[in-house]
Amino acid sequence: MRVILLGTAAGGGFPQWNCACALCVSDAPPRTQDCVAVSADGEGWYLLNASPDIRAQILATPALRAGPGPREIPLRGVLLTDAELDHSLGLLLLREAGGLPVWAPDAVLGALSAQFPARSIIDGYGGWDWLPSSEVSIDGLRVSMLPVSDKRPKYARSSAEDGPWVVAYRIEDVETGGVFVYAPCLKSWPDGFDSFTRDAGLVLLDGTFYAPDEMSGATAAKVGDGAQLAMGHLPITGSLTKLRPGPRWAYTHLNNTNPVIDPSSPEHAAVLDGGASLPLDGTEFKL
Repeated sequence: MRVILLGTAAGGGFPQWNCACALCVSDAPPRTQDCVAVSADGEGWYLLNASPDIRAQILATPALRAGPGPREIPLRGVLLTDAELDHSLGLLLLREAGGLPVWAPDAVLGALSAQFPARSIIDGYGGWDWLPSSEVSIDGLRVSMLPVSDKRPKYARSSAEDGPWVVAYRIEDVETGGVFVYAPCLKSWPDGFDSFTRDAGLVLLDGTFYAPDEMSGATAAKVGDGAQLAMGHLPITGSLTKLRPGPRWAYTHLNNTNPVIDPSSPEHAAVLDGGASLPLDGTEFKL
């Protein structure tokens, strides 16, 4: 199984276009918005989330480029972990695909019909299938999901759907037994997550924030008290101590306020010392 990190930043990417905080004006490496590509054979690829940066991410990744025929593409489908715009807006940019299956939790599928009508827009281009992620069938890969949060996106606050609204995926290569867990949005370290990640070769974790009070810090673009907590992201300081030997642990979905973005920061060093990595866009893993 091949896993390519197409983007590793939270919503807005890094640097953010509307921000002049200390990190956004630094020389830290840029990152596009969180998205992953996975394949069992290196020929057919599935996207985990579809970021607003998906066009540039595909063009920057040779394995995802069109060919050899003039309209042949290697994309075979999309799995959404949630309904947040930074994970679903890219679907609109994939409209030229001629149709793809999209798997997501039922609440997410509902939101993409009612509150953010992406489904009706994309269906106009034909060939799209919208499927619950409890019933994923992918050649060569076995997919299971774990509910991790009931946080609705802002545009779907009026939805009556109970959730789950956010899930993590465990993807197993049927032939090799390699296991990859993708959990870019964790409100907490959920019940069952240790079992869900057992025997995994790679676990990609929510790294949105380093500390629980990060967005009110002196160098950040300050927000109101409690706003960071309401975003539903377990900070790295709350997950790093839970890592155990065995899997390769890595953090993704890094916010522009997160000091680990700076490779020279003590926080970056603390993550590495804690047994995890902070891979950049374009990093590939083989399991």
